[in-house]
Amino acid sequence: MSAQSANAIQRNQGYREDDGLLLESDADEQLLIYIPFTQVVKLYALVVKASEEEGPKTVKLFSNREHMGFSNVNDFPPSDTAVLSEDNLKGKPVVLKYVKFQNVRSLTIFIEDNQSGSEITKVQKIALHGTTVETTDMKGLKKVEDH
Repeated sequence: MSAQSANAIQRNQGYREDDGLLLESDADEQLLIYIPFTQVVKLYALVVKASEEEGPKTVKLFSNREHMGFSNVNDFPPSDTAVLSEDNLKGKPVVLKYVKFQNVRSLTIFIEDNQSGSEITKVQKIALHGTTVETTDMKGLKKVEDH
């Protein structure tokens, strides 16, 4: 991923709003993006901003699947699959199967094809909506005595 394409998914607000920064496929229309999280999260929606012609169409999401590549991505069932509409590419969120994204340490996004069937897929923005999972410190719990 080049420095310019990496900015399509950075957390920095200034970069995220710059439509001139694109994540672009190079060999064909497919893209494979791996996102590790620093905390366990619950995800409930995905936003993909892209052009109507070269924007993603079929997007498969894999929760907690490390070491996936183009050669084995079809060997695993996705946690969820979304077919993006024109409204989705303009920013309408895709609501995820919430029960499949309750304890996410990493997310792999596989963009299988694009809207026009062309050789290049371009993505302007990927945003994930969710919350962090509060983990319980078992050492801090105290035994409750029955009276």
